[in-house]
Amino acid sequence: MSDNDTTTDARTRRDYLKYGGAVISGGLLAGCTGDADSQSTPESTDSDASTVTANPDATTPTAADSYTVSMEPMGEVQFDSAPERWMAYFSTYGDMAIALGQLEGLAGLIFTENWPMAFFDAIPNVDVTFDDIPQLMRDGSIGKEAFYEMDSDVHLFDPNFVRVLDDTWSDSDFTEVRTNIGPIVGNSIRRRNDDWHDYRYYSLYEAFDRIADAFQERERYAAFADLHDSLLTEINNGLPPENERPTVGLLSINSDFEGGSFYAYPVHDGNGHKQYRDLGMRGAFDEVIDGSYAEWDYEQLLDVDPDILLFQYGFSHVSTEEFEDRMATMREDPIGQQLSAVQNDRLYRGGTSYQGPIINLFQTEAAAKQFYPETFGEWHGLGTTSDQEQLFDRQRVAAIINGEI
Repeated sequence: MSDNDTTTDARTRRDYLKYGGAVISGGLLAGCTGDADSQSTPESTDSDASTVTANPDATTPTAADSYTVSMEPMGEVQFDSAPERWMAYFSTYGDMAIALGQLEGLAGLIFTENWPMAFFDAIPNVDVTFDDIPQLMRDGSIGKEAFYEMDSDVHLFDPNFVRVLDDTWSDSDFTEVRTNIGPIVGNSIRRRNDDWHDYRYYSLYEAFDRIADAFQERERYAAFADLHDSLLTEINNGLPPENERPTVGLLSINSDFEGGSFYAYPVHDGNGHKQYRDLGMRGAFDEVIDGSYAEWDYEQLLDVDPDILLFQYGFSHVSTEEFEDRMATMREDPIGQQLSAVQNDRLYRGGTSYQGPIINLFQTEAAAKQFYPETFGEWHGLGTTSDQEQLFDRQRVAAIINGEI
């Protein structure tokens, strides 16, 4: 990644806008940036199962006031006005911005593919489409010139994770983007065992809280937090005793079904598996996989023989027809057909690990019905749940997004 254009003037309409953020000594991968708040606060290990309450004493500056947002790894980031144009890495922070009513200002995404679009389609009076949105990841690299073309007021991603995707990016490249174009705010919260992530993690709603500050959208954040809390309260009140819960084996839908080789996961800390922890899921592979995943064959799956098999990315990476084709392959395998989950028809589509507040609501409801149908109603597939069977109000989601709070 070249650093030849560091003096390029791409400010145009943002001549009035000033940018801040701590310069990271020793490189972005060095960890914390000297943010006093993060130094005094221990790393969060919450699963988000506890109540999320908006701070009633929080003050939101007017559009004429400058304000700062504090989030690792960038530290204190200054804004002189609420961002209008924005871009994001993928569906974690992109989902947050959409939830905050910012869809119209979306300028680009590093990945537009593999979003669970059926969730957004299920929200009335909200039209989420990326047909005209540029995808920055091309041929395994992310071009810096595209950031100038987007001309975003804020960039929602963890720069360290962007560097994982494209290691040609340097500290000076990120400094150029935030100085010449707009601030960078974001933290990779998907999982908590990446060796490059040696600074504070955030839960979903801790991260969402800071993005709400960036956009000055406290009311929308508080409304989503209330909706999230209500859903978890209903679920917590209905969970069966732990010894009565089924065991759930978490596999990837991107496994080699024809070859009989499967990516198997324990339930991990971090936002990627938040809904499973909130539901008290008994991960069938938690005690037998040492690490973040394993590659297993049918015999190894049968040795554990979970009550349920849940296929991660089943909502985002395959269509309904593609999912059913892969399940048919498992049912036809002489060993696969011996699995209890196959025999009892408990093979389910699972969620993406890149979830913001909207995706999380849908994925939590789906998993609750898949795991505990006696309590929360049977799962018949997305789009077949009647208003009476829904665990959260889609109309309320639409109202918050559209500002009808």
